Amino acid sequence: MDLLRIATRQSPLALWQARHVADLLTATHRGLRVELVKMVTEGDRILDRALNTAGGKGLFIKELEQGLLEGRADLAVHSMKDVPAELPPGFDLPVFCAAADPRDALVAGAADSLDTLPGGARVGTASLRRGCQLLARRPDLQLVMTRGNVQTRLAKLDRGECDALLLAAAGLDRLGLAGRIAARLPTDVMLPAVTQGVLGLECRAGDTAVMALLAPLHEPATALRVQAERAFAARLGGGCHTPLAGHAVLDGERLRLTGLVGTPDGRRVLHEALDGPAAQPRALGLALAERLLAQGADDILGGHG
Repeated sequence: MDLLRIATRQSPLALWQARHVADLLTATHRGLRVELVKMVTEGDRILDRALNTAGGKGLFIKELEQGLLEGRADLAVHSMKDVPAELPPGFDLPVFCAAADPRDALVAGAADSLDTLPGGARVGTASLRRGCQLLARRPDLQLVMTRGNVQTRLAKLDRGECDALLLAAAGLDRLGLAGRIAARLPTDVMLPAVTQGVLGLECRAGDTAVMALLAPLHEPATALRVQAERAFAARLGGGCHTPLAGHAVLDGERLRLTGLVGTPDGRRVLHEALDGPAAQPRALGLALAERLLAQGADDILGGHG
């Protein structure tokens, strides 16, 4: 095939991600043309409440998947942390691109860490995961629900609607906004969302022509991390409804996975780490989830574990 159509959301970050993949593909395959098919998802339309009250992660990808099913597009580029643990039938995620910085970033004025934020500071985030960990460390801080794309959130900070923001470092880097970052938060301070910083390429199941074009973009080391983290989240029923975090690091032939489940107010947080053979990432993810369930994660998860 000589034309590949990429379904994408219309936010600046989503368009950057789609164009990035398009550039990689055209650099890899001489003569290939790539078009972007811009779509608006339900997640883009709902800006007045947190995702956990609006339907969860799938809100950002359902319309893109519908475009694939209807043949209007051949490929969708996703920020993997927006992708539910289980894909609907008829779709495949054959490729995970090399990961960007997985950490969360603090965007603030004078503060250069969570600990130097002024007492009672208002911190903008729509993430239960970030809010949980923030309040566990600094219960004096106030959370301000902040939805919208990266630029919208930065504008709210600049207008004084909050004193600081928590955002994914990868998104700021990709948009050329790294200069706004006051601190990249170590993963032992703010454990990232499962698969944060990873781009996944989704296509129709069995579409071998598209899969062949995408295959050179696959990064095996990233895939091991993704498989461990997604198995962990899937076992715990993790979506947007409960604070849940997970991050895996590859070290030679070993994979170390750290996971967290907590209550939104940060008063109860379960945190555990486990390492195992890199060749068995899903088993590692399931084993870590079982450890947290044994510690009472099912109570926090409301029985969804």
